[in-house]
Amino acid sequence: MKIIIRPDATAACTTVADMMRTVVRAKGRAVLGLATGRTMEAVYADLLSQEARDPVGLSGCTTFNLDEYCGLAPDSAQSYRAYMEAHLFEAAGLTRAQTHVPDGRASDIDAACTAYENAIRAAGGIDLQLLGIGETGHIGFNEPLSSFASRTRRVQLDARTRSQNAEMFAGLDEDVPTDAVTMGVGTILEARRIVLLATGAAKAGIVARALQGPITAMISATALHFHPDVTVVLDTAAAADLVD
Repeated sequence: MKIIIRPDATAACTTVADMMRTVVRAKGRAVLGLATGRTMEAVYADLLSQEARDPVGLSGCTTFNLDEYCGLAPDSAQSYRAYMEAHLFEAAGLTRAQTHVPDGRASDIDAACTAYENAIRAAGGIDLQLLGIGETGHIGFNEPLSSFASRTRRVQLDARTRSQNAEMFAGLDEDVPTDAVTMGVGTILEARRIVLLATGAAKAGIVARALQGPITAMISATALHFHPDVTVVLDTAAAADLVD
């Protein structure tokens, strides 16, 4: 595992955007695993800005998002499909056929999850998987006690996760869906390369536990220690609790 510490969040997000561009430039029609959240907005803005100045072929990529809430329509302002359209897909020229987000409204969630796994395999697997880390140490929505072998599935969200995401729902915890569909830890670990981004002092404690604490299913991010090509990009605030 490689850890890169940048002076601030802007520099950290630019570093991640640069890594994504390197993969797209090298691979051509790369398959990207994508994440959502406030931190990722700056990554996607930087990615689009650089693409406008120096195109590497972003519009030719195939994408797979980590997760989606259950019960939200794709055009709901709080859905991750709407988030991705607003922050990346539309401006990058990525079509619905190229972009995949789990279906949280499927009549048969289990079948939809199996189809998602099959679609990733049919695309040749994920070249680079972008991750954030939640307050419970989750990657995707793999809450505490998620199996490291887990696959795409429906999960119940931890109360801390719902509270953390409440700002997208007018600050009301009770309006955040109780369930979501997420790539499993095992699915994530099959990506050829993984980049985890964390910024801000609020993430310092969980980052230190994920990177330097014991490997445990209570913190799904600790599973990244089993992957051969992981880069963690932090700003100085998020890195504050790491021990030399």
